[in-house]
Amino acid sequence: MNEAFIVEKKILKSGIAELGLELSVVQVDQLIAYLDLLIKWNKVYNLTAITEIKRIITHHLLDGLTIIKHLGSATNIIDVGSGMGVPGVIIAICRPELKVTAIDSKLKKAVFLRQVAIELKLTNLNVVNLPVENYVPEIKFDLAVSRAFANIILFIKLTKHLLMDKASLLAMKSQNVVSEIDGLKNYKYEIIPITVPDVSDKRYLLKIKL
Repeated sequence: MNEAFIVEKKILKSGIAELGLELSVVQVDQLIAYLDLLIKWNKVYNLTAITEIKRIITHHLLDGLTIIKHLGSATNIIDVGSGMGVPGVIIAICRPELKVTAIDSKLKKAVFLRQVAIELKLTNLNVVNLPVENYVPEIKFDLAVSRAFANIILFIKLTKHLLMDKASLLAMKSQNVVSEIDGLKNYKYEIIPITVPDVSDKRYLLKIKL
C-alpha cells in the first residue's frame, strides 16, 4: 500500500465520519478506486477542472456523499447530467440495494461511467448516453438527483416524463439557490443546508415533491 493511498484513505475516512455515515471497508475501497479512476481518466478526458487530489476528495467525493442521508425511501434513482458520476456513482456505492441510472449526453463521460461500473463491479449502476429529454425508461423513477445540471425549473421540465406520480427531485446547489425558487410556487419544496467537510463554500439540497 503506497503512501499516497494511505493519505487519500485517511482524508476520505475522516470526512465520512464527520458526515455521520457508516460505510464498510469494501465501500471505502470502492470510493478510493473511483477516485483513482477519476484522476487517471481526467488526464485525457478533462472530467473535472480540479486536479489536486485532496480537493477532488473534498469537492467531489465528500460533496457527493452529503446526499446519501437524504434519499428517503427511493428505490429507483436517476442522476441527471451525471458527468463524472457525482452523485450517481457515489449513491450506487453507498446504497447497493438501490437501482441507479446515470445519464449524460456526452459520450466520453458515459464511457468513463461505464468503465467505473465495470471496474468497481457496480451491478446496480446503469449508464445511459442520451440527452435526458430523449430518454424513455422502461420503468419510471421515484427520485431524480442532479448536481450543477440546470436551474431548478428546467430540471423539473426535462425530467418530469421520467418520474412516477409523487416522485421527488433532489438538486445539489450552491449559495445561489435562493434565486431559483421563484418558479416553485406550485410545488412543495425544502431547502436543506449542507456542510461538506473541509469546504467553506455554502452548499444546499433543494428537495421538490411532485
